[in-house]
Amino acid sequence: MINISKMSKYYGEYPAVIDVSFNIAKGESIGLLGPNGAGKSTTMKVMTGYTPPTSGNVNIGGYDIIKNSIDVRKLIGYLPESVPLYTDMTVKEYLSYMGSLRGMGKNILNRVDEVIDLTSLNQYKNVLISKLSKGYRQRTGIAQAILHKPKVLILDEPTIGIDPVQVVETRKLIQNLGEEHTLILSSHILPEVTSICNRVLVIHEGKIVADDTPENLSNRLQTSNLCEIKVKNGKSNGIIKLLRNEEYIVDIRTKDGENDEFESYYIETSSVKNPESLISKILINNNIELFKLSSLPLTLEEIFLQLTKD
Repeated sequence: MINISKMSKYYGEYPAVIDVSFNIAKGESIGLLGPNGAGKSTTMKVMTGYTPPTSGNVNIGGYDIIKNSIDVRKLIGYLPESVPLYTDMTVKEYLSYMGSLRGMGKNILNRVDEVIDLTSLNQYKNVLISKLSKGYRQRTGIAQAILHKPKVLILDEPTIGIDPVQVVETRKLIQNLGEEHTLILSSHILPEVTSICNRVLVIHEGKIVADDTPENLSNRLQTSNLCEIKVKNGKSNGIIKLLRNEEYIVDIRTKDGENDEFESYYIETSSVKNPESLISKILINNNIELFKLSSLPLTLEEIFLQLTKD
């Protein structure tokens, strides 16, 4: 659906994006991650036709972004970080107007009612946009993005600045939309990307530094193992001293917030094979009751920090 090959974008002499290449298949949900100034928004602006690339090729749905700009834009629904709304219109008036700009013809009103229902805006369809909360303005922006039934949906920071309840509702809405569209999502909220997207592209200093699933990235970058254990009578049997005597144990620390009945610990080991088996044998041999032992993969936050640190 999307093919970007050796795309660069310069603002004057400043390189915002450098020689970026990636492909996105139809129906994929992609998370675009990177620190501020990394090139995420610029990449999205090029993909939507908002700004042309300085060099390279960008094809969406088989159309070249430069030669067939109008055809590409028909395929795309776009929600920029700052939602461009006409605040003196009601929600329904605004969506009808946006439909007329897209040349939707006689089907505008039926489709407007559909997207209002999809985005749970029924209660506010006749309310002036200036009277809406930030969360419902975001929903209105998403409604205009999906109004023309685009094949590709591009969302730039869709939950920024809205309250926690509406964050959850908006994420659920985006998850549902991802089932029907090819979705590209930019976000600083890493758990959001994990819950919505099945693949992440990490951009740092204008370059793609990773392109994979969160699980594969975790496995690839994991230089040590982290386990969580839950035991009884660990302290009385000197569990911390006992485990620290093992060469492959890098660190052991108490997990806070547990009740008095159980003791929980995080154990970091070197990249030894099957550390869970080795740890469980030590505990059993020393009469420590083991109730839980699980391996913890790298979180997306840890992956992000490893990939973008100097």
